[in-house]
Amino acid sequence: MKTTPQTSSTSSQTEPGGRTVSARGAPAPAPVLRNVQKIADLDAKSSAHRSALDRLSDRVSDFASSTSFLLIHVVWFAGWVALNTLAPNAVDPYPFTFLTFLVSLEAIFLTSFVLISQNHLEAQAHRRAALDLQINLLAEREMTSVLRTVSAIAAHLGLASECNDAELNELVEETDVEAVAKTVEEHGDAAVKPPKHSSE
Repeated sequence: MKTTPQTSSTSSQTEPGGRTVSARGAPAPAPVLRNVQKIADLDAKSSAHRSALDRLSDRVSDFASSTSFLLIHVVWFAGWVALNTLAPNAVDPYPFTFLTFLVSLEAIFLTSFVLISQNHLEAQAHRRAALDLQINLLAEREMTSVLRTVSAIAAHLGLASECNDAELNELVEETDVEAVAKTVEEHGDAAVKPPKHSSE
């Protein structure tokens, strides 16, 4: 009896660029890959200009938020308390004043490192928000130009009556960014706040 070799249900193929793509999913479009690479390059340039203290703060913050950091402190505190409770000549007897001093000192430095790392993340988020805003404004101007072109084509084909819409006419006009920002400032807080229910 002959047995045929079984093949895996998921096959893969290698593209000319050396990128392996599974048969289940298609590769990401080239514009998406270029955008991802550009963002990665911007982050790399931003990280390259950071000081050694900034990089150290990131590493300390990452380690402080890990499970290993928690387990090390659990073992440390448990061992310290057990050793100084059961040992006849305790270095730091109850109420463990020296341990409290060490923990307080650690908290001061750890807080400083975390705040430095948070400042970097906040600045990075601000830069990305500014970049996103500029791209949105550019996209808005492009869409306005497209609407104007479509309206001109419709008028040339004698379909101006089909495009004679008040909302469309407003969209064709250039958006006043300052007016939009002022409207958001005036009505943004009221939209975010929950409505007050009168007590009966």
